[in-house]
Amino acid sequence: MKVWYDARTGKHIRYGVAIAKRLRKLGHEMVLTTREHPETVALAKLLGEPFRVVGKYDASSLVARLQQSAKRQLSFCKMFEEKPPHVGISHRSVELCRVGFGLGIPVISTHDTPHNDVISRLTMPLTDFLVVSSAIPERFCRGYGIKKVFRFDGADEVAWIKGYEPRLEVEYGKPLIVVRQMETRATYAEGKIDMTERLALKLTSLGEVVFLSRYDRHPRKGLIVPEGFVDSASLVGCADLVLSIGGTISREAALQGTPSIVIRPIGVPYVNNYLSKKGFPLFMVDPSEVLTYAKKYVGKKMDVEDLLAKLEDPVDVIERIIEEEVCESSK
Repeated sequence: MKVWYDARTGKHIRYGVAIAKRLRKLGHEMVLTTREHPETVALAKLLGEPFRVVGKYDASSLVARLQQSAKRQLSFCKMFEEKPPHVGISHRSVELCRVGFGLGIPVISTHDTPHNDVISRLTMPLTDFLVVSSAIPERFCRGYGIKKVFRFDGADEVAWIKGYEPRLEVEYGKPLIVVRQMETRATYAEGKIDMTERLALKLTSLGEVVFLSRYDRHPRKGLIVPEGFVDSASLVGCADLVLSIGGTISREAALQGTPSIVIRPIGVPYVNNYLSKKGFPLFMVDPSEVLTYAKKYVGKKMDVEDLLAKLEDPVDVIERIIEEEVCESSK
């Protein structure tokens, strides 16, 4: 069976690689696509997977967003004009969902950002099978016409963190604190104030602070700003503390036992709260509490191997959907 996976961000690259490795073992052919976006191409190269780059990310205006999405869809139509895939999988890729629907192939979507209403409205009605953490309330999966919803007891990041061995290629010093800049160009971040750089400067009193900027690499006084691509999953796995706004990097850290502080101006952190209740070192705080928590937890790495082993891997769920739903229906 020919399986298409489209990755729009670095997180999706990691997810797609985990899925591709599993499905290839079952004999399926993988077609992996991505777009030009901070981290996607470099991460795909690092992981040794042959992603085909189709289109680019341009958030300079609403018109630019729409144009780039339309161009990607047309490119995919040309790619699959003669030999379309049998199924499409993505982390709610707008382009894959639309093209998959147009080609009449089943669409499998993963989902962990219920606050991103724009993406939900564009992708969920075109999704046949939704794979979602049990941390996400059911109301965020209703009303879109999805055929089947598969809930799993875990988080998306489990797919690539289980069995992961972090490697730090550059020594930044100790204690090592990693701060991830807010995703300022996302639709759900519109009108929000990015305070990560200011908080990063405060944390320099506790250790060496690596500031992972999103769209520029210019130096910041007092902070370490890597000039090129950094394997963030490895970096946070080796760090003594992580600070971010949102989800992926904080969960990658906590699932590796690194204390992770998340400031909460965007949405309700359902998956973060879920992992915190499971015992992982993940803390949701107000900006005024960051320094207090940082002083308390910096350097206090936690052995989370047993906790991680209890979480369900979403790739197991995707495998079952492919084998029991897609393959069976195509016979």
